[in-house]
Amino acid sequence: MADRLQLEIATPARLAVSEEVDEVVVPGSQGYFGVLPAHAPFLTTLGIGEVMYRSGRDERYLAVAGGFAEVRNDKVIVLADTAERPDEIDRARAEQAKARAERRLAGRSQDEIDYARAAAALARALTRLQTAGRGR
Repeated sequence: MADRLQLEIATPARLAVSEEVDEVVVPGSQGYFGVLPAHAPFLTTLGIGEVMYRSGRDERYLAVAGGFAEVRNDKVIVLADTAERPDEIDRARAEQAKARAERRLAGRSQDEIDYARAAAALARALTRLQTAGRGR
């Protein structure tokens, strides 16, 4: 039985994380799930949110959106459409995206907007702002 997990988080552009960790919490499309060593294997789609991974008492966060996660007994592989560390997030751009999504959602006629797309944009912006705040 493994006492640590190998975590790999990759996007189409890069390998964002590759390290041994004690715990991982991932935003699945049906909600967050936690993984410890010797977890039962499964495959799931990702939602929009933060991946938290812990080594000892040191917690790190990445904002992720879309993709897949595969959990094995001793390994977690996250293939995300996007993954950003707190120091990689442009806070001003995230604030602008949040305001834009809120304006779209507040539109008078719901027929004029793609509600699901606007809600996803708002969720991405809020997650990026939350993650950026952890970098301080």
